[in-house]
Amino acid sequence: MATYKILIVIFILVLFSHFSRADLAEISKEQNLTDYQQLFSESRLFKMEFFSPGKSRNRYLGIFARPSPDMYSDVIEGGDEKAVWIANRDDPLTDTSASLMIDRDGRLMISHSEGTVILLSATPTAATNLTAILLDNGNFVLRDLYFNGSGHRTLWQSFDYPTDTLLPGMKLGINLRTGHNWSLTSWATEQAPASGSFTFGLDPNGTNQLIILWMGKVYWKSGPLPNGHFGFKYVSNADEKYFMYTAHNSVYGRYTVSPSGSIQDGFERNKVFGNCIDGIPDAGCVKQVLPQCRTAKKYWFELRQVYMFGDSFKIEENYTLSLSDCKAKCENDCSCVAYASVDSNDGTGCQIWGNSSSFVTASNSLARGVFFLTRKDEKRKWWIWLTIAVPILVLVFAFSLCYLIQRKLIARGKAREVEKVLYELAGPNAIPGQYNDKKLRHDIQIFSLETIHVATNNFWSANKLGEGGYGPVYKGMLVDGQEVAIKRLSTSSGQGLVEFQNEIKLIAKLQHTNLVRLLGCCVEGEEKILVYEYMMNKSLDFFLFDASRRDTLKWNIRLNIIEGVAQGILYLHKYSRLRVIHRDLKASNILLDDNMNPKISDFGLARIFGKQEFEANTERIVGTYGYMSPEYAMNGIVSMKADVFSFGVLVLEILNGKRNNSCYHLERPLNLIGYAWELWKTGRVFEELTDPMLSNESTPINEVMRCIHVGLLCVQANPMDRPSMSNVVTMLTSESSQLPIPKQPAFFIETPRAETEIREQLVNCSTNELTISDMIAR
Repeated sequence: MATYKILIVIFILVLFSHFSRADLAEISKEQNLTDYQQLFSESRLFKMEFFSPGKSRNRYLGIFARPSPDMYSDVIEGGDEKAVWIANRDDPLTDTSASLMIDRDGRLMISHSEGTVILLSATPTAATNLTAILLDNGNFVLRDLYFNGSGHRTLWQSFDYPTDTLLPGMKLGINLRTGHNWSLTSWATEQAPASGSFTFGLDPNGTNQLIILWMGKVYWKSGPLPNGHFGFKYVSNADEKYFMYTAHNSVYGRYTVSPSGSIQDGFERNKVFGNCIDGIPDAGCVKQVLPQCRTAKKYWFELRQVYMFGDSFKIEENYTLSLSDCKAKCENDCSCVAYASVDSNDGTGCQIWGNSSSFVTASNSLARGVFFLTRKDEKRKWWIWLTIAVPILVLVFAFSLCYLIQRKLIARGKAREVEKVLYELAGPNAIPGQYNDKKLRHDIQIFSLETIHVATNNFWSANKLGEGGYGPVYKGMLVDGQEVAIKRLSTSSGQGLVEFQNEIKLIAKLQHTNLVRLLGCCVEGEEKILVYEYMMNKSLDFFLFDASRRDTLKWNIRLNIIEGVAQGILYLHKYSRLRVIHRDLKASNILLDDNMNPKISDFGLARIFGKQEFEANTERIVGTYGYMSPEYAMNGIVSMKADVFSFGVLVLEILNGKRNNSCYHLERPLNLIGYAWELWKTGRVFEELTDPMLSNESTPINEVMRCIHVGLLCVQANPMDRPSMSNVVTMLTSESSQLPIPKQPAFFIETPRAETEIREQLVNCSTNELTISDMIAR
């Protein structure tokens, strides 16, 4: 119960955070932008919000653009789009307490619980009518609305402080009066927004060309650019000189400098220029000159998992360096023999080791990945590797041999078990191993695999009827023209030899009009196949849970199915040669013949009881969520009352037309049992529980109400209160019988989950713990 309360509280908090997320149009002294709020431009082409990139827990304030012209929904944080501008890329926040505000001095700042504010506009102003808005070109501006009594003036704008993305209208250059530089700086890595090692801007030497710098060195030059080339227009006057970017599509055009140094089309993510590492370098790439110690001999770097000893290493404190930057530092340092990132999560920071460092190769969790410099002329001590490899190969061969022997012994044991079952069916006069295409006891026939292949046209996909926990089921036709259903054990199935043997032994000895008839089986090699009579109308769930087919199930058909299933279960519990508990009664295991008569199938999980045995405990719990009785699911108690509970669930589903695990209440998620009980108590069960397709004048209300009444009696929480199947049949077929008042049913107020088949659970009754070892969705 405590777990459910915690889940409900979390659900309420998530809803509250969702609905409290207000959209803003502007920021003023009275209106801040807090975490989980969004500031939109007038046409909602851009938005500003706090976000966390990738797997990082740090929070940043960023501007996002609509991801494509064909998408009209707002950009969602955490998607493939990167921020086009970040306010605090080098000052990440560690919690969600931050807010963007205009303080009383007119400064635009980010305040947060960690103390120090992050100033965006540092200059105070006496203006009182200040507002900060996001324009439709992506520019975030601080304005004095009533400057000189009319119009407005811009006090600060994000276009003056670009990050890694160039939007139409931005400049790349220098203000000659103030010395302010407009340039782009890459992210440190794809996951780390901090300022990286590549800078893209105007050549500072006075030429009208663009350059890319890598750690302060020239990496690429454009050469003199004519106006309009790549969408750049060059402007030069006494106050400033710059390239301004213009684009045909002013909303979605943009350039981005990547962490690897190339300039990409920010919308298409295509490399445009500055590609100096992939394939053939661009014409403007500047060759990086390495020291003589690196050029004299060929070398490469290889990754190893090692321990480090000693302190002969250098740490680059600048965490904005990427792994490729660290490699470059190692290449330019003749004493460097290895390098690695400081932060393995996002690949930032740089650590390099010198000649006197000591390393030991390791492979456990305490080791770390380090890139080592290896020279081509180093002599390999191949004999050391040989002495290591030979014992390993011997051990691998020995383990493989043991594994194959064990597999063979297991397979042989399984074959003996199957042979034992077939011999029992064949009788004492049969010759072991010679069963194929012969009829055994109880009219069970052993088919050869060749016969099965012919019947199914080599398991042709067009003949596939469906797939259950056992494996796929195919429609087939025997040589005599008889149509059959052929169930083939899948190698990935949760079922196996035990269920296969169970199915053969049980169905072969059970004969009833409401039980599906087993015609035979096939066991050859790894193949385990069961052959049944063919049911033209498939299974009950095919009609019941499909709105387009459910109208086929008129009231007389539904009542016939309920009564037929009840007769079949009564036969299993009382009148068959064996007392059988099915343990997996559900809509998909009720097959329908050409006259829509029900037949119970799938006896692979059934449990056989002695004639004087009524209850047992088991450690192997099998069945399907939604149909399992609580005493069986939680404590492993098997009894006939477990099947009664499953039958009650099935009756309510037939009457309602939906699964038990569907959601039936908005405020308190109820399953079908809980929903039916609530309606029963308020006297509204016929009007609101019954399938709308049955709500016509010809449907007898008294019969429907009697079935609902019986269904609720079958799902009562205490198994002692549930009726036996003998009483259930009497209640359904005799209108004169008086029905007891149902008590509290066994239902759970929980979030419904998909129907799930449990293949095996281990129950420890002394500690009341339930462990699910394997669950297979069905």
